[in-house]
Amino acid sequence: MPVRPRSPVPPFVNRTRRTLRTLRSQGSLRQTKSPGSDVFRTVPALADLYEQHGPRLYRYALLILADAAGAEDVVQDAFCQLAHMLGRRREDVATVAYLTAIVRNECYSRLRRRRRAPVVASEPLLEAVAVGANEEERLLLEQALRRLPPEQREVVYLKIYEGLTFQEIGDQCGVSLNTAASRYRYALDGLRRVLEVEAGYEG
Repeated sequence: MPVRPRSPVPPFVNRTRRTLRTLRSQGSLRQTKSPGSDVFRTVPALADLYEQHGPRLYRYALLILADAAGAEDVVQDAFCQLAHMLGRRREDVATVAYLTAIVRNECYSRLRRRRRAPVVASEPLLEAVAVGANEEERLLLEQALRRLPPEQREVVYLKIYEGLTFQEIGDQCGVSLNTAASRYRYALDGLRRVLEVEAGYEG
């Protein structure tokens, strides 16, 4: 079934844009001429950077956290942190890689805190990308994803939706190529088992 992680909802997108515009008006955002960053050369304002990468970073956070509200908070915090770094003239910050690292670190920090206060799932993780897609299948897949450990959901997202190699996934997650591949394999096995049980085909 053709599905993808859910896109950020318009209220969040608009709120983030307003926040970035406010930071820019306060002088926190400025154009940089750092020769080592293609993104800085082509994106003069952080608001533009959000337009290009915000939805992707939201989907990344959503699959790690399995929590839409938490993913929104993480992404907005990441862009605000980058704005403050630029305000301190940290032109050595590689924007996309830096943002991705902030998002990932904040997600796992939230997961550690969440052990004391579990989140009740309320918003969907996935959205259909084809007309007439089967809603029951989407729900089954989403239930299966929620049962995976966050590290396995992360690898599934990076492999399937980002198209990264296991070496690239390992580099981003700070693990070996073999560990990244193992997490992906365990995730697929886990998804298959849960889907078989939920669909009534166990055994």
